[in-house]
Amino acid sequence: MKLGGLGLVIGILVVGLVVLLINRDNGQSFGMDNDSFARVLVLLPFLLLLSTGIVASRRNLGQNLRSALWWLLIALVLVIGYIERDDALAMKDKIWAALVPGHAVISTTSDGRHEISLQRNNDGHFSTRVSINGVEVPMMVDTGASSVVLRAEDVAKLGINPDELNYGVTVNTANGDALAAAVRLRQVAIGPIVRENVRALVTQPGRLQSGLLGMSFLSSLDSVQMRGDELRLTD
Repeated sequence: MKLGGLGLVIGILVVGLVVLLINRDNGQSFGMDNDSFARVLVLLPFLLLLSTGIVASRRNLGQNLRSALWWLLIALVLVIGYIERDDALAMKDKIWAALVPGHAVISTTSDGRHEISLQRNNDGHFSTRVSINGVEVPMMVDTGASSVVLRAEDVAKLGINPDELNYGVTVNTANGDALAAAVRLRQVAIGPIVRENVRALVTQPGRLQSGLLGMSFLSSLDSVQMRGDELRLTD
């Protein structure tokens, strides 16, 4: 197949794949289900070869066979990529989570529940960015903390004045005992998992290196499971 013909075949496959991705949620493309459209997409380049007489030509049979194998390989890669798109996206997220500490992998279980997966950091902890009242705050997941615990430096970003809080609760931190103030957070969210009116504590300035995502949030989930270096939060 000449370069122009091969380019046309690739163009058909790319456009078809884009159509499939755009209509992924609808489940249909041009009046047929997406799986049927994907099969038709594979056949189109072959029909193009037949219509132009390339396959029928015996003079350049070897070249034509090589060209046919090329478009077949391209078609298989694109269509398999579409069919296995969910697994491919999940693998991409897992690789990204391993490379970027705190990256949360969001997925949906077979029964429709939300699941957040976190990879253990080099320091041995599980950390991620949590949306607090609409503001992202870096936090460490801590099942040993009875409550969500925030740093005074972080609550200032939430519109809470740490100087006006009543630090009357004693908490144990990695730096020893510290005083904390009880507050209520309008909203705490990790991806699609959202909780409102969450009980929390705010430590005095300089007493905590990272906020803690504790049991006042975690206990509301369906499950919190640790598997090796992976932590799964399911809701």
